[in-house]
Amino acid sequence: MEKKSDWKKKYFGFPGGVLVFLILYFMPTPSGLSLAGQGALAAFALAFVWWVTEPVSNHVTSIFLMVLLVFLGVRPEAEVLGALGLGVIWLNIAAFVLSSVLMKTRLAKRVSLMIVSRFGHSGQTILFAFLVLQFLLSPLIPSSAARTVMTLPIMVTIAAIYGSTAEKPNRFGKNLFLSNLQAIDMSGSAFITGSAANVLAAAFIIGMASHRVYYTDWMLAGLPVALGTLLIAVYLGPRLIFRMKAEEMKPQTAGGLDALKTELQGLGAVSFDERKGAIIFSIVLVLWMTDRYHMEWFGFEISAVMAALIGAIIALTPKIGVLKWKEAEIPWHLLLFSAGAYAGGLALESTGAARWLVTLLMDAFGIKQGVNFWVVYIVIMAVSAYSHVFFTSKTMRTIILIPLIIALAQKLGFDPVALALPAAITMDWVISLPINAKPNLILYSAGHFSVSENFRSGMIVTTIGFILLIVAGFTIYRLFGIVPY
Repeated sequence: MEKKSDWKKKYFGFPGGVLVFLILYFMPTPSGLSLAGQGALAAFALAFVWWVTEPVSNHVTSIFLMVLLVFLGVRPEAEVLGALGLGVIWLNIAAFVLSSVLMKTRLAKRVSLMIVSRFGHSGQTILFAFLVLQFLLSPLIPSSAARTVMTLPIMVTIAAIYGSTAEKPNRFGKNLFLSNLQAIDMSGSAFITGSAANVLAAAFIIGMASHRVYYTDWMLAGLPVALGTLLIAVYLGPRLIFRMKAEEMKPQTAGGLDALKTELQGLGAVSFDERKGAIIFSIVLVLWMTDRYHMEWFGFEISAVMAALIGAIIALTPKIGVLKWKEAEIPWHLLLFSAGAYAGGLALESTGAARWLVTLLMDAFGIKQGVNFWVVYIVIMAVSAYSHVFFTSKTMRTIILIPLIIALAQKLGFDPVALALPAAITMDWVISLPINAKPNLILYSAGHFSVSENFRSGMIVTTIGFILLIVAGFTIYRLFGIVPY
């Protein structure tokens, strides 16, 4: 039987995108919009409709968008195709090579079991242990879905120990699965390598605002807010959101965490490959976190891209590394999707179409030149944080919002980074519905929480994050020079 969503894709998505393109491309050119800008707007609108309805795969839509931009004369062929050769794309490639090292050597699994079995003596400490685990994995594994699949078996085992199963979930299971959902999604916002959406947002900032975002820039902006939000959420979960009694925070089955300890012992001693993997990651992490000091130390700079590529080269070198090229799990479809989306976003900016759209929005909402920065900051953060409810892709939200936010900042005379970087951090806050992201759907399928429980918990945690983002704007973001004093 054909699903309703399939019907929309078949009968609306494809022709709908074409129709929107024809209307926008052949309508009289509005005042203030160039012909190239009109072409960019029409092409991007077609791609947007296809991305949302998916009559064809998203990466195929992105390739078509790149071809369309060239044929319409919006941007030169070299510039459009050059999007696939940008540093941000290579950062993604190298990051996925490095994450494959963690998976192949079982280093990630060992670390996961060690943390949970070592610190999971009570329900509350288990929740905090998983939080620590997700923050350790997020800068190393850019795929939130991969982090979910890797840690899900441990969650299921822990939930069963505390009496929660898919057939009969209890409040501990709800707290465990929803806190992990939030930690998997939001911990990615703390690091530029935490998700492909972050890398794409950084690319828009450098491409449209000519400002390079260092690894440490993103971490200083994202880590305090994400960590603070999740610490509060993990503390409040059992006390407010899904209130638990003291006895419910204790193991309900005999043996407690022995099953996890047995599984950890089954991995045997730390292998030579695991040690090599740990060394490779240590080298890359040190280079990432000291990027501001490279010029002083070495006389040259090692960017986040080059540091990741150095790690990937070591990992792939025969006899020295631990990985063969065919073992590297690189999502080429995602990279093609990102390249096309980035090319489309830059076309909107370079042709003036983004500024034209922003001007329309400013006029519609009565925003005038001279408006107070903090009024705009609070509104942008609210839109960025809560809009995830209406999207099924954080990458898609990044493509739509970040270029417009940069254009708005430029139109109002503000530093684009002051609005775009904090807003980019919220792109990973996709925590309120199962359809918001793949990790949500995977964890929802485990059967320990309902859609309404996901929504209630997600909106509470999003509000906590929004409040901390505003507080950070008035305090540490000023100190770090992210926003004006």
